[in-house]
Amino acid sequence: MSNQPIQWSKKQIREQLEVVKGNLPPTKVIENAKWLNSITKKWSSGNIWIHRDRIVYVGSDMPSCTDGTDIENVNGAPVVPGYIEHHAHPFQLYHPLSLARYASERGTTTLISDNMKLFLHLPKKKAFTFIEELQKSPVLMLWWARYDAQTALNEHDKYFSYKNVMDWLHHPYVVQGGELTDWPSVLHGDDAMLQWMQETKAKGMPIEGHLPGAGEKTLTQMALAGVDCDHEAMTGEELLRRLNLGYTCSMRYSSIRPDLPGLLDTVREEGLSSSDKLLMTTDGSPPKVMQEGVMDRVIQLAIDKDIPFIDAINMCTYNVARHYRLDHVLGMIAPGRLANINILQSETDPTPVSVLGKGEWIVKDNEVLNHIPDPEWPRFGFKPFTLSWDLTMEDLQFSMPLGIEMVNDVIMKPYRPEVDLMSDEIGGKKDECYFVLADRHGKWRVNTVIKGFADSLYGMASSYSNTGDIILIGKSKEGLLDAFQALKNQGGGIVVVGQEGTEASIPLVINGALSDKELKDIAAEEEHLVRVLSEKGYAYGDPVYSLLFFSATHLPYVRVTQKGIYDVKQKKVLFPSIMR
Repeated sequence: MSNQPIQWSKKQIREQLEVVKGNLPPTKVIENAKWLNSITKKWSSGNIWIHRDRIVYVGSDMPSCTDGTDIENVNGAPVVPGYIEHHAHPFQLYHPLSLARYASERGTTTLISDNMKLFLHLPKKKAFTFIEELQKSPVLMLWWARYDAQTALNEHDKYFSYKNVMDWLHHPYVVQGGELTDWPSVLHGDDAMLQWMQETKAKGMPIEGHLPGAGEKTLTQMALAGVDCDHEAMTGEELLRRLNLGYTCSMRYSSIRPDLPGLLDTVREEGLSSSDKLLMTTDGSPPKVMQEGVMDRVIQLAIDKDIPFIDAINMCTYNVARHYRLDHVLGMIAPGRLANINILQSETDPTPVSVLGKGEWIVKDNEVLNHIPDPEWPRFGFKPFTLSWDLTMEDLQFSMPLGIEMVNDVIMKPYRPEVDLMSDEIGGKKDECYFVLADRHGKWRVNTVIKGFADSLYGMASSYSNTGDIILIGKSKEGLLDAFQALKNQGGGIVVVGQEGTEASIPLVINGALSDKELKDIAAEEEHLVRVLSEKGYAYGDPVYSLLFFSATHLPYVRVTQKGIYDVKQKKVLFPSIMR
């Protein structure tokens, strides 16, 4: 296999040359197009010749040989490159192919995605086979290589060995190192991670940082260590600070950080929209937010903020390709580029009426023509969710003097519980619940109390978590047992139970982490879950991210991890997990 994600053989190139010479017909021609020149930032008129998955000619000529050529006259419609989501987390209840289906039908034909779930939960050989299988779809699916787990793992070194990280970095479909969440370790002397970063740079790949609230000195040090891009600017001031230090800035519009509109105000006011250092992302939003759109949605937000249309398009196409050093094959309409193309209704509407991915029609005249099928999940190591152990009342002994208190959807601080932990339930309308993180295989558990999640929740269970372990939350110990059993019977996912039975459910039948349904159907289940939890006192908007980040040690202040209650700042376990 080539060490480049997009490459054509000598035979293919010779065939493409014959098409340009007029000796072979192209497979497709988009005739009478008003196409975007991403370099000059101007519209040009002409014809686009495509041979199989590659653009071979852009100009005024029509091919002399058109036997069998699919010719689509677009009558002067605007034609732009396929959009690129460079910061996808494709395991947010949906799976990579259901996200690819949804995104591509709205013009996002390239996904550059987080490899964390594959890295932690699949054997490496099966993970690589899976990402290679995905390339058969008309969506280009590229990947990151993580340096850290953003949680405290019991077997951290088993996963993050030099060989494992290097094997990922050298895979041809991996185009980025990061995102780097454990950057403090690099600053405090972790030479192993710094070595991985140097290897990434030696391969000519960028490194994505995760630097929330970072000041000038921290940003400077991380730039020296090799970080090129950061998506954590939350204010205009933070955006300018990163740009002034040479960073590429990825502006996000996600469920928990919808910062994009405010950042675009700064971009407009400072006259920066033409900078090629600006990208946009949805940052792995869950289905209920993603159903508003993918890159078509963020481009529309930019237009609504009076960002010039071409600049907004470039932030999701050409700028991204340049950042990843892939502009020779991606991100623009020009000879030699992959035939990922969107045909628009007008220059002001980024949602395409027709979409080409790798030279294949995905959507034509608003009709979906290429519905990407799901793979055979067991073949790639994605097994049905099973629990071979039972939770008992003996597991629900709470004596830890330290609890966790929610500040918002994802930030938690320590607090001292004042409830009677020996009681079978936490009575009244107090916003305190029992909280258990249990090993998926039943080997250990962490029992504590959470404040601020709900005030009338009987029981909830989830196999959806950062590590795939089981989360249990509720005011009743009996409710925890009932929720665990409902999760077990359901075959994984998220379930909320009352004394009369199940009240909300998101089945995640693929490995207990992913739904086999379409994104809009998952969104409906998620919206019902949010409504039910809101009725039970959940005061925030995104319980899916709450579940995901309970163990996430890249966020302050305390986390519940496989090792126990973890102090993020001090990087130490305060109270260890207990073996069952």
